[in-house]
Amino acid sequence: MRKIIIYILIMAFSTLIFTGCTLKKEERKTNRKDVDSVKIIINNKEYTINLEKNETTTSFIKLLPLELTMNELNGNEKYVYLENALPTDSNNPKHINVGDVMLYGNNCLVIFYKSFDTSYSYTRIGHIDNLEELGKDNIKVKIDYKAD
Repeated sequence: MRKIIIYILIMAFSTLIFTGCTLKKEERKTNRKDVDSVKIIINNKEYTINLEKNETTTSFIKLLPLELTMNELNGNEKYVYLENALPTDSNNPKHINVGDVMLYGNNCLVIFYKSFDTSYSYTRIGHIDNLEELGKDNIKVKIDYKAD
């Protein structure tokens, strides 16, 4: 009988430990919605995306870390279709600025590297300051949280 009680106590204690670890991991992931910026590495050069405060961005950062190959389009942007659809609140910004990071539709992530006027609608995710020319080729991108 004593062995059964000890066994039950050990199992209960183990369950509490594993559940506690899982909850802490989930809490950390959930708290990430308060992030103001994330790092982005484009062709081995690190930049910062200053994030918008909206539902789209909150959902986007839950996908991190991401490693993507972004395709060239129109000589002014790089894009990639995400596996997950994100919530949107799109509108026409009328003007795109170098470094704008936006969502086209509900799953197309776009980084603009030239400024221009537009008639298309996007949902803002953030902005990359001091973004350099990205060239005509596809680019490799890593997006992740900044080190705490």
